Amino acid sequence: MSDFRTYDLSRTGASSVALRNRVLRNTYWLLALSMIPTVLGAWIGIVTGFGMFAGASPAMTFILFFAVAMGLIFAIERFRNSGVGVVLLLAFTFFMGLMLSRLLSFVLGLVNGPALIMMAFGGTAVIFAAMATVATVSKRNFAGLGQWLFMGVIVLLLASFANIFLHLPALMLTVSVLAIVIFSAYILFDVQSVVNGGETSYVSATLRIYLDLYNVFTNLLAILSIFGGGGNRN
Repeated sequence: MSDFRTYDLSRTGASSVALRNRVLRNTYWLLALSMIPTVLGAWIGIVTGFGMFAGASPAMTFILFFAVAMGLIFAIERFRNSGVGVVLLLAFTFFMGLMLSRLLSFVLGLVNGPALIMMAFGGTAVIFAAMATVATVSKRNFAGLGQWLFMGVIVLLLASFANIFLHLPALMLTVSVLAIVIFSAYILFDVQSVVNGGETSYVSATLRIYLDLYNVFTNLLAILSIFGGGGNRN
């Protein structure tokens, strides 16, 4: 990565296009790099039994997760144009991997758990490739989706928190399906924001696309474990 400045895209012509491509390229590189601490965090969470600890108090875990995640996101945005932002982003992805370990531990307890994880990973990759391609080549402006998608996320958060107490399988399934749809659309929105010059910090762009992919993967994996699970190993 060359630098961490917010590029001035007010200029027109080839130089402006080159800068936008540079931001997009750096975003993809940083996104790939962020997978390393995510996997490391997930592995540590699994081998240390962190998932069992988190599952002991789902409501408190949800609140703590939300508080820590929002704090890190705020800090990343604060330092979005410096190397500190990259370090904070990698720390955030490690934390997200750690929180992912509970779901992974459950899935790995199924007979076909590893296969389900690979299917969810492959499905997420296909969705990302499709949405990123549309965002890059389409002439349509998807900026108008932003407000509706944000409202959808708020509804998902409220429904997810409520279901901690309600324990309704139908609601959990509905939330997962809607989450995949919403965050797939967010990939389209966030990638096009970089392509069109609306987002000029690749640290912020990486953060947003990472969250999109994380939510698509976790909810896809949850659905696969419900309908494709082959029973517990024991």
